[in-house]
Amino acid sequence: MALVLFGMELMPDHRRHRGPHPEDEKLFSVDKQLVLRNGTRDLSWLLSRGYATTSTVKLVGDRYALTERQRKAVARSACSDSAMSRREGNRIAPSGFSSEEIWIDGYNVITSLEAALSGGVILHARDGCYRDMASMHGNYRKVEETIPAIQLLGDTLADWSVSKCRWLLDRPVSNSGRLKTILTEMAIENGWPWTVDLVPDPDVVLKDCNSVVATADSQILDHCAHAVNLARMVIDQHVSAAWIVRLDDEQI
Repeated sequence: MALVLFGMELMPDHRRHRGPHPEDEKLFSVDKQLVLRNGTRDLSWLLSRGYATTSTVKLVGDRYALTERQRKAVARSACSDSAMSRREGNRIAPSGFSSEEIWIDGYNVITSLEAALSGGVILHARDGCYRDMASMHGNYRKVEETIPAIQLLGDTLADWSVSKCRWLLDRPVSNSGRLKTILTEMAIENGWPWTVDLVPDPDVVLKDCNSVVATADSQILDHCAHAVNLARMVIDQHVSAAWIVRLDDEQI
């Protein structure tokens, strides 16, 4: 049954995967990727010189005649030179935090793994992070890839001998409580040292965190003390069929 809200009929969400948008095959085809890389380069150049993000995304998008989804991809992939330098400087390898506690930006990490496992676009951004194109809009829906994604994350963190993981989920996002239950039950079943907290805004907490943070969120990466590229490491190691769209400098 459809839900009627403010006079508009909202159809129920029956998605079973976090896969590609119907237009992604065309929007991110090989010939389009060169245009997207050029757009990412130009936007990064402008950001490095202090231009505002919103206006520069429009400028670059108009120049290359990008669709809204392509503009979103370029915006997620670009960053200023100073931001890239800081993020690279604060990033540490698993050997650097063995037996330490990791704080995990829950939705940020899980949705990227879900997207990779279901064939969705994974952006190789300029700062080296992998970012997905999924949008939750205040609602999280468990998909067929959710459990496999969590299992891969748990096995990887266990291999790294992480002493404790603190997962942070957005309390305002619908179904956060259900995801917390899944994470908690899987942790107990596998003997993983996890705690899962629902907080009003994980970004605020993680920006000031002194422990290692697992996220690809640029706002957090620009403030936290130490970060690990968890989603990328798991995808590179375990999801060989992932659809990686490279918009980093090495491909320009």
